[in-house]
Amino acid sequence: MPPPPPVTVRVELGDRAYPVLIGPAILASVPDALGRALGELPLRAGLVVDSGAADHAARAERALASAGIEPVRVEIEPSERTKSLATLETVLVALARARLERGEPVVAVGGGIVGDLAGFAAAAYRRGVPVLQCPTTLLAMVDASVGGKTGVNLDLGEAGGLAKNMAGAFHQPLAVIADIDTLATLPQRHLRAGLAECVKHALISADFGDDTYLDWIAASIDAILALDPDAITELVRRSVQIKARIVADDEREEARHGRALLNLGHTFAHAIETLPWLTPDGDPAHAPLQHGEAVAVGLIAACRCAERLSLCHPSLGDEAEAVLRRIGLPTRLAGLPDDATLASLMGGDKKVHGGRLRLILPTERGRARVVDDPPAHAVLAGIGAVRSDRPTDST
Repeated sequence: MPPPPPVTVRVELGDRAYPVLIGPAILASVPDALGRALGELPLRAGLVVDSGAADHAARAERALASAGIEPVRVEIEPSERTKSLATLETVLVALARARLERGEPVVAVGGGIVGDLAGFAAAAYRRGVPVLQCPTTLLAMVDASVGGKTGVNLDLGEAGGLAKNMAGAFHQPLAVIADIDTLATLPQRHLRAGLAECVKHALISADFGDDTYLDWIAASIDAILALDPDAITELVRRSVQIKARIVADDEREEARHGRALLNLGHTFAHAIETLPWLTPDGDPAHAPLQHGEAVAVGLIAACRCAERLSLCHPSLGDEAEAVLRRIGLPTRLAGLPDDATLASLMGGDKKVHGGRLRLILPTERGRARVVDDPPAHAVLAGIGAVRSDRPTDST
């Protein structure tokens, strides 16, 4: 029996609108997506590949070659450290050596790091070539591949640490192909980490047309973790639909009650995920944290910070914590450095405005708001709520 047709969610951006295709066995449709978006098949395509998704990339590569499109392959070993200007240069040089032309696209196959790097390379190469995103992780499917944010991290040295996504560009894709079959090769830890972004979407979803998403996630955790195709398709569809509505209203994060809300929990998360010794369970072999694991902890810190400010009821943080724990994500961490170190790291986040910290904090179930310059006692309450031991020396 042939697989069902993909579910399609459109990101409505006028003449730059594009589809997000969600379903099984659709990675081979890369040439069709390129042909529809470009009006004709290109002669070549830059293929930026996640080294952990080589088998999936090979399917896309075969599909391109079968359609008469020559793939120019660049493989990346993804990590927060290799999500860098040096790796970006490697990709750009490979495209330039192949003499990829302005109308010839970049195709990204892999997780969020590869998607961000490939998207930034497409935005920069010849001042902009098209990009097609083919996410192969849950986190990339529900978040990183949609919305056009691309970028790399900057290493500020010992004093400044790693500045997450500090250099980048808005560069919307031609389309997104989310082949859910690729998740079968995803380690369970990565699958759980991707669910953190879905919970984030659920915590802001009421203002964007879906006030039952958190209930649905809580009821569907077992089916999702078992990779039930219907549950996974629905999970990705609902998260993408929420993000698509936000991006359509506020593409470049210029509105106060718009795209910025997608950063719920992320200022806390970005501070802790750059600390290489942290683990989700205390096992040094599991360091460093996955992005989604840091987001899970950041969501709880944001809830408890908001609770201290009387913005939301304690039951919201309790509910979020219960769902995240059932998923198998951390909500507290051992080995966090002292408050001053964490506050300094948070102060380096790109969401800082006018020298003041800016947080996204929940206000009620499914809703959040921007809070400028939150009181230190509330920020520290959020940090304290996710500690499972005493502060440690950051060295």
